[in-house]
Amino acid sequence: MNADLFMPYQLGSYQLKNRFVMAPLTRNRAGEGNAPQAMNVTYYRQRSSAGLIITEGSQISPGAVGYPATPGIHSAAQIAGWQQVTGAVHSQGARIFLQLWHCGRVSHPSLLPDGALPVAPSAIQPEGNAFTFQGLVPFVMPRALETAELPGIAEEYRQAAQNALAAGFDGVEIHAANGYLLDQFIRDGSNRRTDQYGGAAENRCRLLLEVAGAVSKVFGADKVGVRISPLNPFNDMHDSNPQHTFETVARALSPLGLAYLHVMEGAIGSSKHPQQDFDFKKLRAAFDGTYIANSGYDKARANAVLADGQADLVAFGVPFLANPDLPERFAKNASLNAPDVSTFYGGNEKGYTDYPFM
Repeated sequence: MNADLFMPYQLGSYQLKNRFVMAPLTRNRAGEGNAPQAMNVTYYRQRSSAGLIITEGSQISPGAVGYPATPGIHSAAQIAGWQQVTGAVHSQGARIFLQLWHCGRVSHPSLLPDGALPVAPSAIQPEGNAFTFQGLVPFVMPRALETAELPGIAEEYRQAAQNALAAGFDGVEIHAANGYLLDQFIRDGSNRRTDQYGGAAENRCRLLLEVAGAVSKVFGADKVGVRISPLNPFNDMHDSNPQHTFETVARALSPLGLAYLHVMEGAIGSSKHPQQDFDFKKLRAAFDGTYIANSGYDKARANAVLADGQADLVAFGVPFLANPDLPERFAKNASLNAPDVSTFYGGNEKGYTDYPFM
């Protein structure tokens, strides 16, 4: 039987009503103390026609922050705010996972406690700019994490997962993509370590495996997903052999029995695959479990990869941002709302909760 977007799917112990996934989307609209607020509840409730919602990245600790007005999952106020979101989504029959986020080297001292330096696998200053309350400023030289500090990072993820459980989430997604801390460890362009967390690809994915193990103790592995982005150059990222690196990651994750592997197949801000040969079918074959495809998919492409088994679920970002009723629009072949790029990051309800339904 050929699968399509409208068929239900068994994700671990959860029956999803369809194969639409709302991708994690940073919107910079958290309230005081980086806690979710009323308009965030409305935003997620509106998009509950997705089978699975993955929230915007939510920092696991005060030292994990990388942007202004992004939500966290490390304070009582943040847990309470997220409880309102999960309750609203569950009332509409959808499932919701929280994305666990540590920004690593792409943060800025102005965003961190006591003006601390951002941390990284290695002291390599990325090219580009940090987003701060004062506007765009150049990235700083990060501080390389000591080997002895890394169990503490895994513990921060575990505690964040515990908080997500208290907030009513169905599961969590570990953000190991798009140039953030765990991705910085995975790719050799940002990891020059000489300890057991550097060198061979098997070592560079060690911290991700330890985090996945710690988080799985809270939720159970079948309620934990991982997101990767093999080719995304965002945040000055690159790898000398992404095919080998990320097949190694996929094979290492396979025995853990995770909920899914969520793969950003292109680059942020582009529906085209970067100009680099990469065989995503081989990556899928290397992971024994649910595969979520993501990158500029429309209805036709999504149904095509589902029908031939290249993916089990498909994540949509900007289409869900601008079309809260995306599944219904696809079902009726209706036109889509045009996204207002100027309101993607920061602001109020405009360009956030005011996109019209059909």
